[in-house]
Amino acid sequence: MANVHKTTTQSIRKLKGKQPIVAVTAYDFITAHLADEAGVDLLLVGDSLGTTHLGFDTTVPVTMEMMLHHARAVARAKPRALIAIDIPFGVAHQGFDGLLQVCMRCVQEAGVDAVKIEGGAAMADKIAALVAAGIPVLGHIGLLPQQVMRLGGYRSFGKTESERASLLQDAQALTRAGAFALVGEMMQAACAKEIARAIDIPLIGIGSGGECDGQILVSTDLMGIQLNRPPSFVKVFGDVQGEMQKALSGYAEAVRNKQFPE
Repeated sequence: MANVHKTTTQSIRKLKGKQPIVAVTAYDFITAHLADEAGVDLLLVGDSLGTTHLGFDTTVPVTMEMMLHHARAVARAKPRALIAIDIPFGVAHQGFDGLLQVCMRCVQEAGVDAVKIEGGAAMADKIAALVAAGIPVLGHIGLLPQQVMRLGGYRSFGKTESERASLLQDAQALTRAGAFALVGEMMQAACAKEIARAIDIPLIGIGSGGECDGQILVSTDLMGIQLNRPPSFVKVFGDVQGEMQKALSGYAEAVRNKQFPE
C-alpha cells in the first residue's frame, strides 16, 4: 500500500511537482477496496456510473439519489484514498442554497471527502462559496460530459488559440475560487501542459496527455470491462471482462453437465 495515512485534499495538493496523482472511478464497495489496496490516491464516484453500470447512453439521466447510493457503498470500504463525488447534471446550476444542501448530503450522509463540479469560470463564485462553507471542491474543465446534448457529441478541446485562452482562464478562476485540484478532460496535450504549469494546484488529466500532474481513468475501461469501444486515449491494463465471461460460462456448463455441485 502506497498510502499510510488517510489522503486529504491537502496531501493531494502537495503531490504537485513531486509525484503523479493516481485516480480512478469507483462505484461500489469491492472496486473501492481493491483500488485502495492498489495504492490509488483518489477515488471518484463518477456520474459515468450511468453508462458503466446503469445502462444509460450518457451521464445526463443520472440523479443525485443515484450518486448518493453508490457513494455510500464506496465510503463503506473506508479507503485511505480521498473520495470525491460528481455533482450530476443540472444540480450545480440551481440556486446556491440548493447546491449547498446537496453537497452537505454528500459529506454528511454519503461520507465523501469532496465534491466534483463541472464548469469553468462561470462556476467560480459558487465553488468559492462552497469552499468557504467547508466543502472541498474538485474542478472539471475541458470536455464537460454533462454538456453533451449542447455539444452534440464528445470532442477534444484546446485546438484553437481562443479555446486555449478560455481554458486557461477557467483553470485560473477555479484555482482562485479555492478548488484543491482540477480534472482536465480531452484537452490537447500542449494546452494541458501549459495549464498545469500555470496553476499551483494539480491538474489531473483524462485524455489530455502525459504532462498533467496525474491521471484518472474510468475503472471499467482500464480493466477491460467494455460493451462498447472505449475512448481512444484509454489503455487497457487487464482483461477482467474475459475472465468474468470465462468463469460464468464455466459455471453454466458445469451446472448443465451436473459437474457442479460435485
